[in-house]
Amino acid sequence: MTLATALLALGTGTVSDALDRLGIPGQCAGLAGLVPGATIAGPAFTVRYGPNGRSGGTVGDYIDDVPPGHVVVLDNRGRTDATVWGDILTTVASSRGVGGTVIDGVCRDLDRSLETGYPIFARGNWMRTGKDRVRAEEIGGPVGVGGIRVQPGDILIGDRDGVLALPAGRLDQIHDVAAAIAAAEDQIRAHVATGLTLRVARARTGYHHLQAQEREP
Repeated sequence: MTLATALLALGTGTVSDALDRLGIPGQCAGLAGLVPGATIAGPAFTVRYGPNGRSGGTVGDYIDDVPPGHVVVLDNRGRTDATVWGDILTTVASSRGVGGTVIDGVCRDLDRSLETGYPIFARGNWMRTGKDRVRAEEIGGPVGVGGIRVQPGDILIGDRDGVLALPAGRLDQIHDVAAAIAAAEDQIRAHVATGLTLRVARARTGYHHLQAQEREP
């Protein structure tokens, strides 16, 4: 099991709490999984889009260069009026073993993703093509997704609660803190099952020392 999959196994909620504890921004706001049950855990392959100009430009030819297991991270500046992912890209990505797609924007042809189980996290789906409306301006550079700066090689994890972008150089630290939080919460549930109040259960586990800000019960 890689660190990315180990973090995913802990759940984005727990890892999000670890990020808060460490003061690391990583919660990509406004993005949700569009394929029920599909998850992502892998390094980022980044693409930044901009408005199309008179010279035209490509939208998706980069897909041939995405290594298996990587997560395609598309910065379309949150646009919901022009898609940057659809049927053909899903088909190619799925056949090549790409780990999934995260879009600060929308996709289309969602039926293909549902059919193949290919993971897509985005702001939604809509039918209008981005062809002749947007163009890939930079591939392999820093991008912004859900208010978070993502560098190529950063780790993306996503489940039904949303998407996190994790700095690759701090995975061990994030995992250690997240695992400690998960263990403490397991103890709390066990104490509550014996009839203890939540207040007492938290005190016995030292839970408040693990988090800078508690989650709601």
